Parts: sequence; structure tokens; C-alpha cells
Amino acid sequence: MHGIVRRSSSLNRARIDYLFPDTETRHRLHYGDLTDASSINRILRDVKPDEIYNLGAQSHVKVSFDVPEYTAESVGIGTLRLLEATRETGITPRFYQAGSSEMFGLVQETPQKETTPFYPRSPYAAAKVYAHWISVNYREAYGTFVCNGILFNHESPRRGEGFVTRKITRGVASIKLGLAKKLALGNLDAKRDWGFAKDYVEAMWLMLQQPTPDDYVVATGETHTVREFCELAFAEVGLDWKDHVVVDPLYFRPTEVDVLLGDATKAKTKLGWTPKTRFKDLVKLMVAADLQTMAKEAR
Repeated sequence: MHGIVRRSSSLNRARIDYLFPDTETRHRLHYGDLTDASSINRILRDVKPDEIYNLGAQSHVKVSFDVPEYTAESVGIGTLRLLEATRETGITPRFYQAGSSEMFGLVQETPQKETTPFYPRSPYAAAKVYAHWISVNYREAYGTFVCNGILFNHESPRRGEGFVTRKITRGVASIKLGLAKKLALGNLDAKRDWGFAKDYVEAMWLMLQQPTPDDYVVATGETHTVREFCELAFAEVGLDWKDHVVVDPLYFRPTEVDVLLGDATKAKTKLGWTPKTRFKDLVKLMVAADLQTMAKEAR
């Protein structure tokens, strides 16, 4: 397994370090950047991968309003650079393009499926729409084996701390351990279709094992509010979320996505995929993981 990592002034790979121990030779990280075509071409020529999973992005929706140009470069044009690099180097890998439920934005129908029109509501979502359609174009123009996975929110204990689910579970752990008293959040009424990342990665892999490439929505078919997530997370440690959560307008987006709910019928039918982890269990395992992590940090 090979991965690409950006060079930064400080190491920030804690969430994936376990995959690349010093004694392991089968897995390797390469320095590269989706905004730098030469590094992408070099890595692909050297590695000659059988499969490519393009998960790279500036993926924080709220931040994309602050850095729209960089978001477009890494998310949209970055995907184009990867696709064009496969064509220029002459390799023929199977290519997974990570789409996002955020592309549906101001939803045109509920639930959302593969044929639902896109209506992006952020620079991030707009860039993902471009990445989706340029992937379709390369599939049709050059015969590239590329699948778009339109994944609804997929969470785990490895989720970045800036995302609302991890912010909640880490905040719950901090408050339970006496390290904090309050948790500031934005729109508590936003509804999302939350699933477990491990289940969704299985769907990604299954897409690339099919005889022909196609596009798939991956979702649980259930929607829950941020408020529900808070209620369950605080209940896991015997606390009432109302005593600790404060709403801060700083965390509201300029244009909000109110509700997302996916219809994964196609993935279930063609891939034989079903989500295995229920919402309550997902919240429980994330809270437990952050309690353990925060307790170690406190010591």
C-alpha cells in the first residue's frame, strides 16, 4: 500500500502512523501534493498502482468559505491532475473518486440517489461536483475505469477533530474528565445521514472490484440532527447535553445544508453492500475512544 502525504512544517500524521511502522516495508508514504502535477506524475510512474483511491482534499466545508481557491485547486483540479497523470503515464489503474453528499446541498428530492440533481452550497461542494463530472468525462472519453462514490457522512474515532461529530465526542470526554465545562457548536438542527467509515471503505473497495465502472450513493438511509448526536454522546457518560452545549454563531455556514438523507439501493443491489453499524453504536464507540485518548493526554 502506498500513500501520498503533503510536506508540512510539523508532523501531522498521527491518525495514520500505525499503518506505516518503521519496520514495515510493504507500506510506504510519498511526499506529493494534489496541487503539484509533477509530484503526482512522478509517484504514479514509480508506483504503477493497480487501484487509486482519491481521498485527498481540503475537506472542511466551513473552512472552504475562507480558502475557496485552494479548496478548488486541491479538490477539483487535483482530481483532474490525478486522472490526467494516469493517462499521461500510460498506466491503467482502477480509480475511485471520493464524492460527497454535500454535492446535493439544497436538496432537490429526498432521499438523494445517483440521479438526484446536484445543488452545491459551499466552495467545497462545488469543487466536488467538478471532480465528479470530470471523472465521468474521463470514463466516457478515455475508457478510464473510474467510479464516483457519493458517500454520505462517514465517521470514526479517526475523524479529524474539526468535524462536528469528533468535536462533540472529544468535547464530551473533556467535560467528563473535568478538563472543560462547555462545548460550543453551530447549527444543532442540521440533519445528516451518519455512518461508520469502516463500513463505507468496504463499499469503496467493492466498487473497484466490479466488471464495469459506475457511480454509487453510499448511505445508511437514516437521518439524525446534531442535537440528537449530542444527546446520545453526553448520555454515554451520564451527562445532560443541555447543561454543557452552547450555540455559537461563529460556527454557522454562510449557506447551510439543512438535511441530507441517502438512498443506497443501487449499492445494496449491485455491490451487495449494507451498513453494519447503527447510529447509536457509532456514537458509543466514538465517545469510548475519545474518553480513552483524553484520559491518556490528561495523565
